[in-house]
Amino acid sequence: MPESKNYHGTYAYKTDIGRVRKTNEDRAIILMNSDNEVFLAVSDGMGGSEKGDVASKLTIDLLNASFKKKKKHRYLFSDKRWITRTCKSINKKIYSMAEKVNKTEKNSEKIGMGCTLVAVLISGERMMIANIGDSRAYMLKDGEIKQLTTDQTYVEYLLKTGKITEEGAKTHPDRHVLTNALGVYNSLSLSIADRPYHGESILLCSDGLYNNLDSKEIANILLTDERTDQKVVSLISIANHAGGSDNIGIALWECIAND
Repeated sequence: MPESKNYHGTYAYKTDIGRVRKTNEDRAIILMNSDNEVFLAVSDGMGGSEKGDVASKLTIDLLNASFKKKKKHRYLFSDKRWITRTCKSINKKIYSMAEKVNKTEKNSEKIGMGCTLVAVLISGERMMIANIGDSRAYMLKDGEIKQLTTDQTYVEYLLKTGKITEEGAKTHPDRHVLTNALGVYNSLSLSIADRPYHGESILLCSDGLYNNLDSKEIANILLTDERTDQKVVSLISIANHAGGSDNIGIALWECIAND
């Protein structure tokens, strides 16, 4: 079995409070290990009164710790087992924390903590995408951007069943209602996909970005000659200029060379 290529690149991640929210409940991270694997993750907290911040921070912190202990796996199913076990552990801890809050808090705004999660593992010439909720993964290839994840929302269900149009989905009153989230239920529903990787740019983001910029606008920024960190700053700046209706979380990986 021939060795696969190892891709090298630059990366940047950043979160921003936006122009409307009182707290920033988004978290993002990008990690690399000695096996030349790249791990990206974005989490968008939910639950009000900073409880979403607790959930998203815990999620990213535990993913960070788990990835640092992870060994490179020869087969994809081992990576899927790793991310599934890690997410199940995170789900259990958030759910347990939320139960304790439910028993002690009288303020209903503090009940129901949880978060979204989108994560990508790049290992040689393969890529694994994990998704819970409505944060997104995009891939830029040949000048065009493609969404790699499917939003786990009520509006996405309505779209799939033909009950609303894509245009109607943009302004639907329930467009922020999730059908899945990390830590909300005792059991975990995790969507995992895989695909070949050949040096494409990978962008993860929370809904605070794509609700203020469409995919063409995002692609136009990624196609500029700016440094990777400058592109992330530009995306946040333009999203805020367009309204900044939510927290913004971004993780961007750009390949620059390969072995």
